Amino acid sequence: MIHFLHTFHPDPILFSFGIVKIHWYGLFVVAGVISAIFITIKIASYYKIDKEKIIDLAFLLVIFGLIGARIYDSLLEFNYYKYHPLDVFKVWNGGLAIHGGIVAGILVLFYFSKKEKVNFWLLASVLTPGLALAQAIGRWGNYFNQEIFGKPTSLPWGIPIDIANRPLQYVSYNYFHPSFLYESIGNFLIFLVLIILHVRLIKKQKTADYDYVKIIATYAILYSLLRFVTEFIRIDFAPVIFGLRVPQDVSLLIIFISIILLIKFIPKQTAPSDCHPGAKR
Repeated sequence: MIHFLHTFHPDPILFSFGIVKIHWYGLFVVAGVISAIFITIKIASYYKIDKEKIIDLAFLLVIFGLIGARIYDSLLEFNYYKYHPLDVFKVWNGGLAIHGGIVAGILVLFYFSKKEKVNFWLLASVLTPGLALAQAIGRWGNYFNQEIFGKPTSLPWGIPIDIANRPLQYVSYNYFHPSFLYESIGNFLIFLVLIILHVRLIKKQKTADYDYVKIIATYAILYSLLRFVTEFIRIDFAPVIFGLRVPQDVSLLIIFISIILLIKFIPKQTAPSDCHPGAKR
């Protein structure tokens, strides 16, 4: 794997047929979404949540998640898109920011849980492992687009970046940190942690909202820490506020909110809710 990354020059196009071009980026995004839906349906079955509900929710999350991710990324790079507004629609070139997708997803989830009378916290906790897995898979699309790479490095797993894709100040360097890979591995490890937490929760006789919030907060805190650290080596453009890149500011905010949620939902001295689920609270 190390040798492959160090020598392979990726092409963003998987294959073309006339004017139709299939991009690696799109392939990995679709693979991530399908994997997320599959694992979510599997987890939901243990909580007695209907498969049809998950499929309906997945459709809404994919559509609005992509819109939210694109809007958020466009705001971060507003100085570019205000002069190239049509490029906003070129999603095959990359430019999907996970924080925007998460915000849109929360809004969709809140609406759906009220409409279907499903416990919001349970539903969110069931979705988080699939989200982490989708991120782990989707990051490989960034590799083939030669984006989301880090500072120059002489490490044996440094990846070659074409001159056209290097920032001007780094044009004389050949190898760069594979930031996408660090995030992909980190997200996969987070996925495993969340699966373990769900397995333990499913084995419990009784559950409460705090159990679901704990899983959600675990994802939010671990991913935010991962993103906060990897942002230090990324060299793609991001606005700076309070001396930190905006994704780092957002990550710290998410960690703070997650801790507040955990404190708020600490079980009181009352009997926990019966059975899994949540279905009809």
